[in-house]
Amino acid sequence: MRINQLTFTRFLAAISIVIFHYGKKSFLFNNFIVDFIFNNADVCVSYFFILSGFVMMIAYSNKSNISAKEYFTNRFARIYPLYLLAIFIMFLLQVRTNEIDLSGIFLNVLMIQSWVPGKILSVNAPGWSLSVEFVFYAIFPFLFNKCFNRFKIKPISLYIISFWILSQLVFQVFYYLYAETSTTAKDFIMYNPILHINEFLIGNLAGFIFIKKLQFKKANYDFLILTFAGLTILALKFSVGKIFHNGLLAPLFISLIILISLNNGIITKLFQKKLFVFLGEISFGIYILQYPVYSMFSAYSVNKYFHITDPTLVFFIRLVILIIASSLAYIYVEKPIQNKIKTRNKTASVIENPA
Repeated sequence: MRINQLTFTRFLAAISIVIFHYGKKSFLFNNFIVDFIFNNADVCVSYFFILSGFVMMIAYSNKSNISAKEYFTNRFARIYPLYLLAIFIMFLLQVRTNEIDLSGIFLNVLMIQSWVPGKILSVNAPGWSLSVEFVFYAIFPFLFNKCFNRFKIKPISLYIISFWILSQLVFQVFYYLYAETSTTAKDFIMYNPILHINEFLIGNLAGFIFIKKLQFKKANYDFLILTFAGLTILALKFSVGKIFHNGLLAPLFISLIILISLNNGIITKLFQKKLFVFLGEISFGIYILQYPVYSMFSAYSVNKYFHITDPTLVFFIRLVILIIASSLAYIYVEKPIQNKIKTRNKTASVIENPA
């Protein structure tokens, strides 16, 4: 099952993260009306984790069991080629500046940097979240085969919601006790996969409930979608010192994901437009290539070669370059490799299981 209208939300989240990293000097994002949104836009990584759990459950909902070989091959094809391309670009940039971080490159290539304080944001900083996703991908076949396919909604819900609550308590307490006094502790609290598993699991649970109970309850939910989007913005505005980094906004994000999935109103019709779906498809490239592209096309370079100093114009020039680069990467790297591996998997399946 594929829910096209969710795809565009990835683009919105990815662009928000790019603004969080590179757009704060622009008056469009640095003003009293919206600055609180983009100052907290790193919470969109949490949205990605929750959405990933939801989509994974939806994607395998028609299977009684996940084949590990096919599953891991498909996951590899989905994220690793572009992820590795981003590392390679950053390596070339390090060679140019003679600042090669061999240990960081090694950890990034193996996708284990999120486990090593001090190296989590090395080489290609956004890659830390893919290191976390790697853990999600590793545990999902077991969860699907041994838990979701064997137990009913009520016990699964009880365990996952309890784990989510416990994770929030642990995160908030540890953050306020240790994050400000120790860089190593902060790295562990903010980025270690253990403290993000709750987001993936709560997304899995939402997908499980969607498949079992909700998928046919389609209606016009435009008003509710706007309401929960507004509540999310209000939560960011009046955070009262809370840290949303590891899934505290899950109830709002899950509500939005489910409502958008079920919606047949104007918002869905808009999000299903081919252009918007395509932008959603290239969102992974926008996210993982942002640091390499913005490093290659620095604000200094734009100032020097185009004589443009306005922060807003500089940001959008670099953003357009990032979107073009992500589009080309999707068309010529992501999609061909995915199609080739899918074709190979189908051929192997036919050979192993002849009619």
